[in-house]
Amino acid sequence: MQKRKLGRSNLEVSAIGLGCMSMSGGYGPAGDKQEMISVIRGAVERGVTFFDTAQVYGPFANEELVGEALAPLRGQVVIATKFGFRFEHDGSPRSVGLDSQPEYIKEGVEGSLKRLRVDAIDLFYQHRVDPEVPIEDVAGAVKDLIKEGKVKHFGMSEAAAQTIRRAHAIQPVTAVQSEYSLWWKRPEAEVLPLLEELGIGFVPYSPLGKGFLTGKIKVDTTFADTDLRSRIPRFTPEARKVNQALVGLLGVIAEGKKATPAQIALAWLLAQKPWIVPIPGTTKLARVEENIGGAAVELALDDLREIGSAASKITVQGARYPEELERLTYR
Repeated sequence: MQKRKLGRSNLEVSAIGLGCMSMSGGYGPAGDKQEMISVIRGAVERGVTFFDTAQVYGPFANEELVGEALAPLRGQVVIATKFGFRFEHDGSPRSVGLDSQPEYIKEGVEGSLKRLRVDAIDLFYQHRVDPEVPIEDVAGAVKDLIKEGKVKHFGMSEAAAQTIRRAHAIQPVTAVQSEYSLWWKRPEAEVLPLLEELGIGFVPYSPLGKGFLTGKIKVDTTFADTDLRSRIPRFTPEARKVNQALVGLLGVIAEGKKATPAQIALAWLLAQKPWIVPIPGTTKLARVEENIGGAAVELALDDLREIGSAASKITVQGARYPEELERLTYR
């Protein structure tokens, strides 16, 4: 697979990465551990070198899974993880809100290093901006960890443009991760122009709209209570009925390119900027293979204009998150 550099950094990764969150739950029950290890290792065999996890996924279980799966392949891959949530350890750990206090970041990195089985974390994102802690203090803490050799690169997730700029002035930000796809384009307004100015890479999560843009989710699809999508306004049956128009557009383009809707959605993202690296998540190796195929789909300027023009006429219905989760973003 082609490689891409995240902004002006020296961090080079596969053009499409693998988001590992769903392997430990989030969209239903966690996958079988050995099966998930096989999927991760199979992704490496197929050219994927960029793997995304976080302390809060599980919590901790996803870091442990990724660490075990990639331990024999450590020299071939880049692992990103995230900090910024506080945990209670009463039996099984659970998240109890945001905490990006410098001492808590430095305490938490030790656990991530052990779980990931690494000496240094390749890319360490602040998962969500903590309004109680100045971003300069957060960037300073990560700067200290980089000096100590425990972290290689600093990242931010779902942060507002002005916050990214302030952090970057203290410790250069290598990558910003936020949701971005044909049905959620908010980063285009302020974040992407800033990243281009500062030479920061961009890592879209949910590049397939939490599965919706694959065309596999229909109006009558049901979601388990453990599936995050059961709480998302954009995934109500009424919203899905309206939003099928976007999937229909991708299907038409895909047919002409002998590709799948998912591959067109990923190819569209890759065509936006050369420093964009999407991280679609899956628990199935067949989907990994399909997603990788998106990097081979070439969209000409006419294709991009056609997609942009048609998509602009479609109004996506429903918020992308419940209100309590949306409040944690773009701060």
